[in-house]
Amino acid sequence: MRRSTAITALATLAAAGLVALTAPSASAAVAPMTLADPAALAASAADSLVAGDDAALLKSPGDHLVRTNVQAGGSGLQYASYERTYRGLPVVGGDVVVVTNAAGGILNTAVAQQHVINVGTSSKIQAQRALATSRARLVKVEGTTTPQLVVLAWGFPRLAWETVVTGASATAPSKLHVFVDALTGKVLDSYDEVRAGTGNSFYNGVVTISTSGSGTSFSMSDSTRPGIRCGGQNGATFTGTDDNWGNGSGTNLETACVDALYAVQREWDMLGTWLGRNGINGSGGGFPARVGLNDVNAFWNGSFTNFGHSQDNQRQVTPIDVVAHEFGHAIFQTTPGGAGSGNENGGINEGTGDIFGALTEHFANNPNDPPDFQVGEEVNLVGQGPIRFMYNPSLAGDPNCWSTAIPNTEVHAAAGPLNHWFYLVSQGSNPAGGPASPTCNGSSVTGIGIQNAGRIYYNAMLAKTSTWRYANVRLASLNAAVNLFGASSAQCATVKAAWNAVSVPVQAGEPTCQAQPGNDFSISVSPTSRSVAPGGSTTATVSTAVTSGSAQTVSLSASGLPAGAAASFSPPSVTAGGSSTMTITTSTTTPPGTYNVTITGTGTSVSHTTPFSLTVTGAGGCSSPGQKLGNPGFEVGSAPWTASSGVIGSFAGQVAHSGTRFAWLNGYGFTTSNFLRQTVTLPAGCSSYNLSFWLHIDSAETTTTVQFDILRVQIRNSAGTVLATLATYSNLNEAAGYSQKSFNVGAFAGQTIQVNFLGTEDSSLQTSFVVDDTALNVS
Repeated sequence: MRRSTAITALATLAAAGLVALTAPSASAAVAPMTLADPAALAASAADSLVAGDDAALLKSPGDHLVRTNVQAGGSGLQYASYERTYRGLPVVGGDVVVVTNAAGGILNTAVAQQHVINVGTSSKIQAQRALATSRARLVKVEGTTTPQLVVLAWGFPRLAWETVVTGASATAPSKLHVFVDALTGKVLDSYDEVRAGTGNSFYNGVVTISTSGSGTSFSMSDSTRPGIRCGGQNGATFTGTDDNWGNGSGTNLETACVDALYAVQREWDMLGTWLGRNGINGSGGGFPARVGLNDVNAFWNGSFTNFGHSQDNQRQVTPIDVVAHEFGHAIFQTTPGGAGSGNENGGINEGTGDIFGALTEHFANNPNDPPDFQVGEEVNLVGQGPIRFMYNPSLAGDPNCWSTAIPNTEVHAAAGPLNHWFYLVSQGSNPAGGPASPTCNGSSVTGIGIQNAGRIYYNAMLAKTSTWRYANVRLASLNAAVNLFGASSAQCATVKAAWNAVSVPVQAGEPTCQAQPGNDFSISVSPTSRSVAPGGSTTATVSTAVTSGSAQTVSLSASGLPAGAAASFSPPSVTAGGSSTMTITTSTTTPPGTYNVTITGTGTSVSHTTPFSLTVTGAGGCSSPGQKLGNPGFEVGSAPWTASSGVIGSFAGQVAHSGTRFAWLNGYGFTTSNFLRQTVTLPAGCSSYNLSFWLHIDSAETTTTVQFDILRVQIRNSAGTVLATLATYSNLNEAAGYSQKSFNVGAFAGQTIQVNFLGTEDSSLQTSFVVDDTALNVS
């Protein structure tokens, strides 16, 4: 366990007590309640509703509903869930959820059943025959439960034998629930607790995870999150003599457990911080993870998560989004309704895993695995890149839009419309800085942010029933948006617009989400384009108008101007309905070309933009050739470079390529991150843009296969967003002396960019990255 993840104890989340829901067993701990307890008020109100409203709940004289839980959502919302029996038999698909506010007021109900139960309770088929029929559904059978007589209420109610068969299908592990008609012996339905997914490993860098132990006895069991632990295929938790775990290798199983624990601990924290859920199972508990599965896969089997390896066997399947996806199945199973049956319900389950993967990735915000809306983007599981694209599922061959074909679509593909919907709700159809998301109806959707999208979807899940289909998710999420944000809120409108954008039909009785008109304005410019010679200026008139409500103050600005150009407004702000003169002034060095300028009007409650085209005339050609980097050899202090402390200078232990000074990144032998960067403007119209530098790498690492310490050479925009990674070097590139590196950066002509060197080093054995004699030659 030489390589390292630094381990420290993480603060435990405060466990929120759950109220007693039905008469507890002698060993059950009952949280005290007061009359003001929202859960107690919800339970009382929901019990009263369930006791009396037979028609709405499709109750027959033989039905009995038993409350199984009261789960808190956001903003004081409470979700009371019930299971049904019929003449003493369990009803599969008879579940009910009652939603209340904090005061116990009934807001919504969700009923899984579609028909009142009216069946006999005597079986014509013997249990042993049902068992044999159920066993035949799997290729390999490892065990079964004793068949249980139930009423299956998915569709028209039927008397059935339910058997759980554990083993494997022809392609994957299985824990299959099989329902055999108790009158005819035919299989009525089945569903599998095993939910398969995919992913990657060892991309989180040096991280802190919560473990157990002291002295010389430690284990990969989380002491602050009950049930969370990690080990091998036999289920035993990994142990060690110290609290340093893994070696950073993609084939090391201990390293895979570091990644798995890091991911599920971030997911646990996200659930509590963003969504108000107490642990993975909602009641302060979690589930184990296993690594070392000999398969190109990962799955949840109803009791634990299990992670295999990539097709080239170089990486374990344990990145943040894949681990969180598999534990997302556990969340789906432990919210009301459990895991239902059918491909459409399975697709919703898979999409739920992807949603929790994206939420966890954004919450963790780890620079080694930046948050995005791709699934398994780091893994290259089978050599074909990301597994799914939430913003455009069709990039992986999955449907973007719901249709009547979804119930017959493979479950991972059937997740497409839900993934697409969540991206639209979170980010919108054309977010700034993010990938555009094509809508099925050609509409535009404005996102409300991932936290709000997550809150709405999670609260919809708390009203889930076992018969969930896309139509039910639409209704539940709209009810959640209304309950959380109000019927006239922008959040409600976005949820509705996003469902329309993925072609899920409008449902009877759904909220209208009609927003009350607020103060708003429009902005325009006339003319919409101008030409100007270098050193000259031009003007245009920017006009505003009130479109709803009252007039507001609108401040004006412009972006996207070429180098050497500036925009001013007279007056700089107007009252909506007024106009301003925009003057764009160029310098003699402003490069020729046509530029897309964005004029922004920022009001007190809303902002709008309008485009303007600026053409700078001239003979063309390279307006400003030459070497563009200041202090390229670091010989005159640091400026205009900015760098981590101790990077630029003359230091014992290294020599310059020329002169006496250089930039030395890392080389400490413990966890560090160093940067070196300079901002430079590249002229347009030139034929050659060449970035070069001399690089020396030496390392104390002994491996010949694993990148422990890394230097990335990046081009970033002026805001610091990475536009391109030109090269990645590591301890594997160690060599005597300097070597010159050279890159074409012509793709960034006419832009102001940052040339950025970013070095990261792990917890032991130094690697030094020494940079000298840089140049950015333009001609």
